[in-house]
Amino acid sequence: MSKYWNEGNFSQPTAAELRKNSAASQKKAKAKGQLLEPVVISGRTIAKSWWGQAWCNNLEQYADYESRLDRGKRYLRTGAVLDLKIQKGKVQAKVQGSRKTPYKVEIRISPLSEEKCQTILQKCGRRIENLEAMAAGDFPEDMKELFLGPEGLFPTPKEISFTCSCPDWALMCKHVAAALYGVGARLDTQPALFFALRGIDMERFLDVALANKVEAMLANAQKPSDRILDGADLDALFGVL
Repeated sequence: MSKYWNEGNFSQPTAAELRKNSAASQKKAKAKGQLLEPVVISGRTIAKSWWGQAWCNNLEQYADYESRLDRGKRYLRTGAVLDLKIQKGKVQAKVQGSRKTPYKVEIRISPLSEEKCQTILQKCGRRIENLEAMAAGDFPEDMKELFLGPEGLFPTPKEISFTCSCPDWALMCKHVAAALYGVGARLDTQPALFFALRGIDMERFLDVALANKVEAMLANAQKPSDRILDGADLDALFGVL
């Protein structure tokens, strides 16, 4: 007997079906003049940079998402993420599924608290080159703990909310999972988007960090240095009698 509720047991399209539907959706969007930003994965590896890998590893720590993450990887690898746009605190995506029309996914990431922003400034603001390196896409080794620790800057499950137009009632559907992994892939080439996603204006952040650095230097300018030698020390150093 058929049931009104199917308890989420939706049929899974094959990789060939996903690719066929994705190609048709892209062709249709192009004909309408729509600009898509698809996520293209070469091979099995989703993310290769520190930023992308750290994002994906962070997702996989969430036990509540475990059952859907593998399906999301499969969808991403088959080219089902047709469009992925990352903005301040928000990700909007179109993910191909079994039907012809792609599903619409929206993911919201809570902005960093003022407290966490100040923590970054205090811990890495002393070395402006750290922030400049991050803005350029290079990750300083001595800052890993700041991002990956218990109070790190990658979002927790409580800081992520999402919706999808698909009929799957799961906590996280495979289309949302595919989009989240797509963010990791996108961070490979555009790591600065991480800061936009967490509500940080990187240019302003650098300006504040630099201003704090200058302020600290000026505050210490009047303090005598321990490395300045007095007359007696100079006599002893050079053997002056």
